[in-house]
Amino acid sequence: MSVLRPARAVLAGVLLAALAALTVTPAHAAGDGRTKYPARGTAHLGMGVLSHDGQQGDPSGGRADAVQTEGVDVSGHQGNVDWGSLWNSGVKWAYVKATEGTYYKNTSFTQQYNGSYNIGMIRGTYHFATPDTTSGATQANYFVDNGGGWSRDGRTLPGVLDIEWNPYGASCYGKTQSQMVAWIRDFVNTYKARTGRDAVIYTATSWWTECTGNNSGFGATNPLWVARYATAVGTLPAGWSYYTMWQYTSTGPIVGDHNRFNGAYDRVQALALG
Repeated sequence: MSVLRPARAVLAGVLLAALAALTVTPAHAAGDGRTKYPARGTAHLGMGVLSHDGQQGDPSGGRADAVQTEGVDVSGHQGNVDWGSLWNSGVKWAYVKATEGTYYKNTSFTQQYNGSYNIGMIRGTYHFATPDTTSGATQANYFVDNGGGWSRDGRTLPGVLDIEWNPYGASCYGKTQSQMVAWIRDFVNTYKARTGRDAVIYTATSWWTECTGNNSGFGATNPLWVARYATAVGTLPAGWSYYTMWQYTSTGPIVGDHNRFNGAYDRVQALALG
């Protein structure tokens, strides 16, 4: 018996280690039903829309209630974009991801930002917010310093704060509703101080309701870019009586994310001019 005991002890140890491996939560396991978090820096405008709000009907087939102007948004995961084909298809404005948090700059920024401009589009940039990493002011400054500025050339749109579901963890980034409102206020105030423009706020009504308590304090100053993949834009967040832009699909032609500006081309120009 004394000869067998060490072997049994080793076997027991192996079995316990295997059991422990099965019960430990993986380092990158998400707490909201997804199996893994994506890599930091890979977030993009509308990343959480389908998984949280879904898609209702044919998102590209809805009747516009007024004249609208087609646009796209792009980020690093799309690489070099075929701006000529987009222009020929009727796309006249574009937003390009510039930054995320204070740790990421779009590696395809130059081709995307300059390419859209060179083909004739009015273009701007957006910042993917991570309110759990640094303050709103810190991220606004990082954005402005890395492609998020604005110039009165008639071809540059004001910067966008992309504030939506956290792809790296809890939807509201671990903040209370009042803390989230304060973070957003910190960002937009700093952006205004740096550029002279009110930042556009991109969000979805359901996220805004959950994470800000459907705060109505930004509608008077910050243009709304609302996300909803459906035949109609639906209910807007509190404080906004109309939307400026609507991201209506992530499966459009050439690049996935397509949008409608709520007005004719001269209204896009007016927003660019401030």
